[in-house]
This record gives sequence, C-alpha cells and structure tokens, in this order.
Amino acid sequence: MEAWALTAILTTLCIGLASCNRGKNSGERSSSSAPATPQQNQNQPQSMQKQRQDAEHQVRPDIENERKDAQQQAEHSLDQEAVAAIEQTRKAIDAISANKTDEALADIEQATGKVNVLLGRNPAKALIPVSVEVDVIDAAPQDIPTIRDIARDAGRAMDDKDFPTARVLLYALTSEIRIRTYHLPLATYPTALKEAARLLDEKKNQDAQNVLLEALNTLVAIDKVAPLPLVLARSAINAAQEQSQKDKNSAQTLLEVAKNQLERARELGHTGKDAEYKSLNTDITNLEKQLKGNGDVSSVFTKLKERLAAFMKRQAYRARH
Repeated sequence: MEAWALTAILTTLCIGLASCNRGKNSGERSSSSAPATPQQNQNQPQSMQKQRQDAEHQVRPDIENERKDAQQQAEHSLDQEAVAAIEQTRKAIDAISANKTDEALADIEQATGKVNVLLGRNPAKALIPVSVEVDVIDAAPQDIPTIRDIARDAGRAMDDKDFPTARVLLYALTSEIRIRTYHLPLATYPTALKEAARLLDEKKNQDAQNVLLEALNTLVAIDKVAPLPLVLARSAINAAQEQSQKDKNSAQTLLEVAKNQLERARELGHTGKDAEYKSLNTDITNLEKQLKGNGDVSSVFTKLKERLAAFMKRQAYRARH
C-alpha cells in the first residue's frame, strides 16, 4: 500500500474517531457527523445529490433510538448479585490501600457470599454479566468504491502480515452498534477471593491487593454488534412508506438510500455472501417501479419490512469474543 494512501486513510479515520462520542453506561452518545457526498454520484445533478443527502440525514436519528433500545435490553441482562460482588471487591481493594485490613476482610467475605449465591443459582453457567457498554461506531465511508478500496488494502496488509496497518484499515470499515458486556467468571473468581483473604491473614496486603486487581482485570468481555447500514435501510424504508402517499419522488429517493445501505452492509462484511441481500434489493427495485403507478403499495411495503426485519434478526447482535 502506498504511503500517501495510508496517510489518507489515517486522516479519514481520525475524523471518524472524532465524530464518535463514547460515553459511560448511562451516558448519551451521538452518531457520526454527516456523511460525505458519495463518489459515484459526483456526476449527478446537484439537486439529485442534495435530495439523497437530505434523505440520508432524515433517517440517521433512528441510530440513537436503536442504541438506547440496545442499552436498555443489555442493562436488563445484568445480574445484580454479580454487580454487588464486583463492588465489594473494589471496596476491599480501597480498604487495603488505606491499611484497613479488617474492613477489607469483611468486604471480601461479603463478595464471597454474593458469589456463592451465584454458584447456587447458576451451577452450569460459567459467565455472569456484570457491566455493559453500548457504543455507536460509524467510521466507514458512505460510498461503495472507497469501501472496496480499503478492504482490498486491508487484505494486502494481512497477506503481508502488516497487522498494525490492517487493524487501522479494518477499523475504517466499522459501522455498527456495539454492545460490550463484561462477565464475572464463576470458575476463577471465587478462588481469587479466597486467595486474597488468605494473604491478608498472613499480613501480605500488597499481594492480596494484586490478586483482587487481577481478578477484576480478568473479567470476560463479549461483544455483540448490529450493522448500522441495516438500521439505516430499515429507517429509510419506513420513511419511504410515510412519503409514498404524499411525495412519491421523496419516497423513491429514500428507497435508493435503503438500497445503498444494504449494499454498504454487504461490502462491510456483514455476512456479505447471504443471498438475502440480492432478494431484498430486487424487492426494493420492484417497489420503486410500483410507486410510479397509482396503485396501493401498502401491502408491498409491509412484506418488504417483514422480510428485512427477519434478515436483521439473523444479522444483529451476534456474539464476538
């Protein structure tokens, strides 16, 4: 890969990173800045470019709604006993730092009690969710040719075992809502608590603190993602249906946005070989043709939305360790 090309990608990535707000669990996050004008449309009349940009802006607010829904669902999955065990462990670490050994032992005892409850409730479960982060990461270009160029360069970097460059390029192909859940490992956490208590009894406070810190640092993180382009495609189709009886030109533009987002999802690697992409694209094209007539297309929209919903259910929030 040429040095100038990598520099351009890094610059683009830095801009993308600056536009993504990463908050805490209960914080607000906003989507990335407005997408650039797609390269393949540079020869279109300016009015057509503006119509498409306006349509894309119209559907982007739904990203935050999707993020909030994902946050709420993820937080409901947390085990409060496990959360309390983690909190007691942190208190024990603070007590050790303050040379309050008796207080630290009491905190470890309470944490151990919480973990024992977990073991009783979940004898066959190895991981218990204790905290969650939900972020919108939208660093990928809007236009398909640039996505393909970056993917090709990433492939070359992988072939050359230039993994640092590959990581940067692959990040530039990220467009997703990411749920990262941290899990307490029931197989090892109780042992760490017991070991820390033993070391405190032996007046080895620093060793005890190190054991507890290591236990907290070995929480297991599991990521689940939903492709942002599919969220945007769904929003565009919903908006197109609303416009279909009032402004057919706007509805047509929104359907074009939906097709483009489906293609982006495929090119960004979200199960790109799935034949459903082609079928959905065909359905949208047929709907565009029917919109040019005077017939009722409500049932056609309903069928398309149901088909897309089923496809998104298969694609969204697959676990990645």
